Amino acid sequence: MLRKSLFSHLENWFLGMKRIGFPRRFEIVLTKLMGVERRIFLLLESLNARFSLIGNEPFFESGTFPWVRDLESRWTVIRHELDTVLDMLNELPNVGKLQGFSNAQDDVWKMFILYGYGHKNQASCDQCPQTAAAIERIPGMTTALFSILGPHKHIPCHRGPYNGFIRYHLGLKVPQSGACLIRVGSSYGRWEEGKSLIFDDSLNHEVWNATNEYRVVLFMDVNRPLPFPLSLVNRLAIKRVAYWPSIRHGRASYQMWEAQQAESGKPHQS
Repeated sequence: MLRKSLFSHLENWFLGMKRIGFPRRFEIVLTKLMGVERRIFLLLESLNARFSLIGNEPFFESGTFPWVRDLESRWTVIRHELDTVLDMLNELPNVGKLQGFSNAQDDVWKMFILYGYGHKNQASCDQCPQTAAAIERIPGMTTALFSILGPHKHIPCHRGPYNGFIRYHLGLKVPQSGACLIRVGSSYGRWEEGKSLIFDDSLNHEVWNATNEYRVVLFMDVNRPLPFPLSLVNRLAIKRVAYWPSIRHGRASYQMWEAQQAESGKPHQS
């Protein structure tokens, strides 16, 4: 079955082209190309699942990834740099404005993005240089950010755009109550400060923070371990994902926010 989240951005872009009077002959060509890309990505998802070197469980053991221990050892340094970001919490962009998610239009889920699909946000990395240096050591890292989830926030069930990624969370600021958790498929997990939570973002998942505190994690996407040459094909597919309209919109929106902060003289102060 086609999963809507994988292609809704393409469909929205296509509808936008139709509204501005895109020529009919190009409309026909684009429709065919979208169909081809849809089939290619469905095939890739099937191959990724079949040949995944780490299996397809909802959650993965931290020891599966050699770089995890080193990153966890640096968590207090990363947490210290996070504190400088939280000082500007009210100015941070929310997820809805960045990516147009209908389930995140409020101001309770925010992001501070260091890398997005391979693109480095230099000003944000300059504010958190040790965090940037730590994530840049990680093989296959494509996205890295601070995900800041406010009190009494529920992120409804959703899935990531493509199963060529593995999602990583490092707990940095975690409510002590057990009422802060994530469901992936039919399994549940909880964050711990200084500990990793690694899961398959392509499975349906949802998050609850039913506490009075903020939950903050270092959020990363890394390439799913795959055998060659599928690993090479996957890297090329991820480069293509980076140019999907919704991803480009999010990147442009964040860069605009960075520019506005620079003009106001507020951000990225050491």
